[in-house]
Amino acid sequence: MVEAFFSSKLGSDVKLLLEEAIRTSYDLFKIMVPISLLIRILKVLGLIDYLGMALRPMMELMGLPGSMGMVWAAAMTNFYAGVAAFTSLVPDANLSVAQVTVLTTVMLVAHSIPVELRIAQKAGTRMRAMALIRIGGAFILGWALFQIYRIAGYLQDTSTTIWVTTTEDVAWLDWVIKELKNLIMIFCIVVALLFLMKLLTRLKVIALLTRTLDPIFRIAGISSKASPIAIVGLTMGLTYGGGLIIQESRSGNLSQRDVFVTLTLMGLSHGMIEDTLFMLALGGHISGVLWGRALFTVLMVFTMAKVLAILPQKSLDRFFFREAIPDHVSSK
Repeated sequence: MVEAFFSSKLGSDVKLLLEEAIRTSYDLFKIMVPISLLIRILKVLGLIDYLGMALRPMMELMGLPGSMGMVWAAAMTNFYAGVAAFTSLVPDANLSVAQVTVLTTVMLVAHSIPVELRIAQKAGTRMRAMALIRIGGAFILGWALFQIYRIAGYLQDTSTTIWVTTTEDVAWLDWVIKELKNLIMIFCIVVALLFLMKLLTRLKVIALLTRTLDPIFRIAGISSKASPIAIVGLTMGLTYGGGLIIQESRSGNLSQRDVFVTLTLMGLSHGMIEDTLFMLALGGHISGVLWGRALFTVLMVFTMAKVLAILPQKSLDRFFFREAIPDHVSSK
């Protein structure tokens, strides 16, 4: 009976979905398990407060405990390392929904910085300029959301998360069991996200989103040549969109200005569906992780387009543009 099911069209689709979910989850777990174990050891040794200290002042200005600097620092190294740090530290921090929203939004804007900045550099932009936009932009948005939520008294209830709560004083066996439950939960979320993405594609929701966003891109200053690539980056992630824009940059089909503005948009808001859903599952609120991030991105892209239009070419070459790096140059 089982073999008959998997030999059917529906069964084949389910099998492919599960295989993709297993591959994706395995890649995540290779990152998350060591990070979770490291954080557990650091918590037992009482060293967790000393990590992320360089980010402590920024975290406190965004209304977050300084210890959350560890979460953002991990996310800036790798997105899923940040998720692992989040699941290990946040459940014990007694944060409000507003605070979790600020933290998850900041993680979305500035994560996987070494890899993603290298992609931007290979496309022909200055790494330091993109780093300032990503990290500085994340801080500005996080600070703005904190002020809005504080003044409005919005989302001040204590956050509850679907993740299994971990505490410092549990025995190692109990901790392992709870972490296994976490991993099972993550696998279920991966399956749900992959299914949703395939469903949205089949229902042509992604195509509708593409048509809807095109006028907004034009207003923000993204040309018609660059808008299809920007939409790929927004929906599928910076790796996919960045690969396309590197190719277009080297071929000369896009101007340097188009490349920079498009990478600004994709850097601040890529993976808008999958990553947003992931952060909603962590406890972030849609007002920040989606609408706040989207509005901030449009404003930043519009501003950058205006700035690039008025600066002399010498300044642009010095601070924003560089030659696209050929394929044979390895990423280090």
